[in-house]
Amino acid sequence: MLGENLLHLRKLAGFSQEEIAGRVGVSRQALAKWETGETIPDVEKCLKLAQIYNVSLDDLVYYSEAHTGLPIPPKGKYFFGAVTVGEKGQIVIPKKARDVFKINKGGRLLLLGDEEQGLALIPEEQFLAIYNEIRAALDE
Repeated sequence: MLGENLLHLRKLAGFSQEEIAGRVGVSRQALAKWETGETIPDVEKCLKLAQIYNVSLDDLVYYSEAHTGLPIPPKGKYFFGAVTVGEKGQIVIPKKARDVFKINKGGRLLLLGDEEQGLALIPEEQFLAIYNEIRAALDE
């Protein structure tokens, strides 16, 4: 996974092996071996690579496009998988999503929609904070 991810991210970003190797502080040959899976970089080098490609360290090391069909998301962006809408319109938010966004039982989410861009869920408190900031700015 790591080697495939390094190769994919480098090509996606349009960098040569020499450019990335120079930014990380290793030889082009070392980078080539990481990309083929012949060797693996140490944690310090993985952190630098994750920063260069703007992905999380966890995704850099473990993400598998084969499982999702999607490339590695940028840091702070997530794909939690598909949810099924029940007969009354209810959905179940995946546990990882609830953990990342601290959604607890009884928490309130607002469902926002745009016919061109789709649906979005946002915690009620966050929406109200943004709304209040906009109102305050307009009142000035």
